[in-house]
Amino acid sequence: MHKRFCRESPVGPHPGVLMTPRRQMNFQQLRSVREAVRCGFNLTEVAHTLHTSQPGVSRQIRELEEELGIELFVRAGKRLTGLTEPGGHVLPIIERMLLESSNLRHAGQEFVAQQSGLLSIAATHSQARYAMPVAVQEFRAQFPNVKLHLHQGSPKQIAQMLIDGEADVGIATEALGDYPQLVALPCYRWTHSVIVPPGHPLLDAPLSLEALTRYPLITYDTGFTGRSRIDEAFEARGLTPNIVLAAMDADVIKTYVHLGLGVGIVAGVAYEAERDTQLRAIDAGRLFGINLTKLAVRRGNYLRKYVYAFIESFAPTLTRAIVEKALGDEAKASHYEI
Repeated sequence: MHKRFCRESPVGPHPGVLMTPRRQMNFQQLRSVREAVRCGFNLTEVAHTLHTSQPGVSRQIRELEEELGIELFVRAGKRLTGLTEPGGHVLPIIERMLLESSNLRHAGQEFVAQQSGLLSIAATHSQARYAMPVAVQEFRAQFPNVKLHLHQGSPKQIAQMLIDGEADVGIATEALGDYPQLVALPCYRWTHSVIVPPGHPLLDAPLSLEALTRYPLITYDTGFTGRSRIDEAFEARGLTPNIVLAAMDADVIKTYVHLGLGVGIVAGVAYEAERDTQLRAIDAGRLFGINLTKLAVRRGNYLRKYVYAFIESFAPTLTRAIVEKALGDEAKASHYEI
């Protein structure tokens, strides 16, 4: 075995002293730290996520700590229990480094395959069912070689998918603007509609909140599709609505209204006269106000050409220039025009 000795510098180690090669930090070490935080400091779960062993994860973390000269985690025996103060300072830097490494790969892929790849969209049921079909159809015609993955969830789940890198684009009315990691842009405005069977008494008089309290109501679950606007409207008038059923899905709401279980409150776009022939709709914008659907992307994320194309197809006002401006000059400088 060959040994390397340091003889170059008179102020360095004494000639003849064996130099131990200095470890260099690597991305696996950074991933181990990030996943340790994401997994609640459970190293078994981290090992499963990174497809490695628990001792391997511990080693990666220890080697990074030795390289940095600080302890990143608070320990109780062999268990991690939290971040140290230096660890809390370093974590955002680690997350940015991993994000930029992902951006670098995407930039290379952009030149290799300009018209292929994967677009992952997270949306609520109402958006996926009623607002997105035309945009998806246009996108598929323009980029037939791009695979499209559509995830459905609550607004909070959508935000987390964006933050975790599981989705490129998120679309919802609630929550997306509440996360500093995301850039949320306005797409379109809409109002609620009250839906009833034909011949219902509500069709014969001006609609009011007081009138709605006389009937069992069926509407969205808390946190979905403008439900907060509905609750705020009744509360502001000191009224208590009789909500007998709450659902995430407008189709479920319409089904139970048709069965006679109550009066429905849905997004106006969810009522389709040509399909919902057994129901009637009354615009309720005057009662519940105007809602704003937003489209969000992760701050600092690299957006490929076809991502911009989908965004503009869904919301024509959100051109690439406008999205890049919202993302900031730094993000704009890092995006290559193809």
